[in-house]
Amino acid sequence: MTNPVKTRAYNFGAGPAMLPEAVLLDAQAELLNWQGLGLSVMEIGHRTPEFMAMMVEAETLLRELLSIPKQYHVLFLGSPARAQFSMIPMNLLDHHQQAGYLVSGTWSAMAYDECRRLKRAYCVASTESDAYTAVPGPLSWQLQDNTAYVYCTTNETINGVYFANPPQFGDIPLVADMTSSLLSEPLTISDYGLIFAGAQKNIAPAGLTIVIVREDLLKNPMSYPIPTMLDYRTHVANNSLYATPPTFNCYMALQMFKWIKTQGGVAALHRENQKKAAKLYDYIDATPFYRCAVDKKSRSMMNVCFRLVRPELEPVFVTQAAQVGLLALKGHKTVGGLRASLYNAMPMAGVDALLAFMQAFAEAHAI
Repeated sequence: MTNPVKTRAYNFGAGPAMLPEAVLLDAQAELLNWQGLGLSVMEIGHRTPEFMAMMVEAETLLRELLSIPKQYHVLFLGSPARAQFSMIPMNLLDHHQQAGYLVSGTWSAMAYDECRRLKRAYCVASTESDAYTAVPGPLSWQLQDNTAYVYCTTNETINGVYFANPPQFGDIPLVADMTSSLLSEPLTISDYGLIFAGAQKNIAPAGLTIVIVREDLLKNPMSYPIPTMLDYRTHVANNSLYATPPTFNCYMALQMFKWIKTQGGVAALHRENQKKAAKLYDYIDATPFYRCAVDKKSRSMMNVCFRLVRPELEPVFVTQAAQVGLLALKGHKTVGGLRASLYNAMPMAGVDALLAFMQAFAEAHAI
């Protein structure tokens, strides 16, 4: 790959997130002339042999990286991840069924509310009363009859909480929003009935969602009509090309899959991600100037949410950090505070730069 430049800032934003410099430079190099065709990948027809071959390559490489079994379909959908909040119940819930939701933060709460607008759903367990500072533990799980699936968000970007292990419910399929964690750690795909992820964290620019769904969940047609574009079966039958997909996003996803492979694969990135998160959490816990309210067993590896003991200094922290190239450290508008997102593309050097700034800031504002 092309050698990275040395002038870019470190983007700690939760998404759209940082992409590897080498991937961006390679995309830049062939932006005007993709595969010697004399046009950009953004201009090529999605039913041309070249583009369809690219999609096959992307799916094949993703299957390799995640060891996706043959009985799972892989879909590349042109939509935000939030569209799955409604597509999932529309495709997986019939009239006599209901879905259970593990509510561990803002995104799973939104998914639960959307399902209740369309179908029958109930809350298996929630940590809302604890301000979403932990994931619901197994002792609190309460399942009801006719549960077609249980839904969880494995990593909550806004609240900084994370399921270290997939919840298990016997034969009841687990549906997981992995928008901010897919490709950051090894998975056993067979633990899940359906996985989906928006691309804007670890995969590609915003606008693409990847869905991995077990074949048997789509075999029985619903007893009610589903809009054609919202039916997973439509996209399975057409190899994700029923309508024009976001061609550039699909191209960038393939480049990211290639980059992940060159880094040693998902397992190697996971080890590095663990080191990055541990280094930042260890510093936060060791100094009285910063604090993290999230239970240690539930802390996100991807999104480190923290506060200053003097909250009035947080806007100053964000402004001064940006001045030295440490960007997008402001927490989500619904919860405030600070947040450092450490996706695959964030190098250890970025974490070290942030830690150096945090230490200097704490010393400058010590009482």
